[in-house]
Amino acid sequence: MSFYEELQQATIAERNALLSVPIIGRALQGKVTLGEYLAFLTQAYHHVKHTSPLLMTCGGRVPESHEWIREALAHYIEEEVGHQEWILNDIKACGGDAEAARRSQPNMHTELMVSYAYDTIMRNNPCGFFGMVFVLEGTSVQLATHAAGQIEQALGLPKSAFSYLTSHGSLDLEHIDFFESVVNRLTAEEDKQAVIHCAKVFFHLYANIFRSLEPAA
Repeated sequence: MSFYEELQQATIAERNALLSVPIIGRALQGKVTLGEYLAFLTQAYHHVKHTSPLLMTCGGRVPESHEWIREALAHYIEEEVGHQEWILNDIKACGGDAEAARRSQPNMHTELMVSYAYDTIMRNNPCGFFGMVFVLEGTSVQLATHAAGQIEQALGLPKSAFSYLTSHGSLDLEHIDFFESVVNRLTAEEDKQAVIHCAKVFFHLYANIFRSLEPAA
């Protein structure tokens, strides 16, 4: 069994817990409100804007023995720079206030997930950050494109309101293949366990963001 397969097996319960969050099920059926979709986009903005800084921070923290990881992170950075602006454009296309979203504060659950990502890199094993990549990109591949189509149809929104979801559904499919090739090169058990542990935590933290959307909306 490859490490990527081991990672998938080790996080089944946490992944299922995320997918069981009610608003995700409703999104896949096109049963979310405009307010809920805007709330999702706002919180997505607040964590996606940290993607490139997190990748850069992680690249600076990995040891010289992991130079190949630094090279892989440089590739990720090229792909991820500026994606938070796509989200603001989606908010605007929905009739929302993109600049108000930019100036807003993330909710507690979004802030905690971002904080844990930085803490993992700076205080623990920077390889653990790949646990966050696994959760966010894997979830996106599984849900984003289908949910976008359902929400678009249900709310009568233009396709320009879904650039973040639709692009990440296909783009992250490529990223997952690349991610798999990267983590399968990990050999130290402590690095592997750091990825598994952080993936479990990130599934929980990401699920809490979705749980927070209903009252927020």
